[in-house]
This record gives sequence, structure tokens and C-alpha cells, in this order.
Amino acid sequence: MDRKAIEDLFSPFGQVVVKRMFGGHGVYADGLMFALEAFGEIYLKPDEESRPVFEAQGLRPFIYESLRGTMVMSYRLMPEAAHEDVDVLREWCDRARQAALRVSAGKTKGGGKRIKRASPDNRSKKKRI
Repeated sequence: MDRKAIEDLFSPFGQVVVKRMFGGHGVYADGLMFALEAFGEIYLKPDEESRPVFEAQGLRPFIYESLRGTMVMSYRLMPEAAHEDVDVLREWCDRARQAALRVSAGKTKGGGKRIKRASPDNRSKKKRI
């Protein structure tokens, strides 16, 4: 799926920014990533509050293989009905955007691990010989 097709799909929801990432695309609204496209499928962002709604619909998580093994992300497949009905699309996209807002504000967890990076002052420095 290319950038134009993704923008067209989300146009009933509102203006989105589509950025290339790792062979797929990140989909942003209001500066927050709320969806991703990978292997031609669209996944939406849940959080702790909205995840039960995604699970109740049987929407599978985004899973991929890496050098570290099978990776399961918090993003869930967008319902098929959202591809066909603009009202359903808006409902699910708004749910994902609200989840992204809550996660960004630190009110809920998105389901992924956050890695705290060491500050430049605390990083070990190798000596040159």
C-alpha cells in the first residue's frame, strides 16, 4: 500500500501525515502516530483503556519476525468494516487517536516497552589507545 492509498483511506477521518518506516508507514494525526501500515494491512493504536474493545472484536495484534525472534506490538488490525463504512472508520480512528493522546499524556500505557536512554554524561566512554 502506498502513501497516496493510505491518505485516501483515512481522508474521511481527517488530514493525516504518512511517514515511511521499516518497510511500512506510520500514520499521524495531530502529531501523534495512531495507526500503521505493514504488509498492506492497517493497524490501529489501542491503550489499556481501549484494548478490550479491540480484543472483543477479535482484532489481532501486529506481529513480525526480527533477529530477536517474534515481536508482538500493541497495534491491532483495523476492522474490515472500517474499510467499507466511513462512520465505522471515523469511530475506530478516533478511538486510536484518543489512545495515542492518552499514552502521550502518560495517562495509560500503550503496551510497548519504553527504553530509557542514558544521558550523555552517564554513558561509558571508551579510551583511545
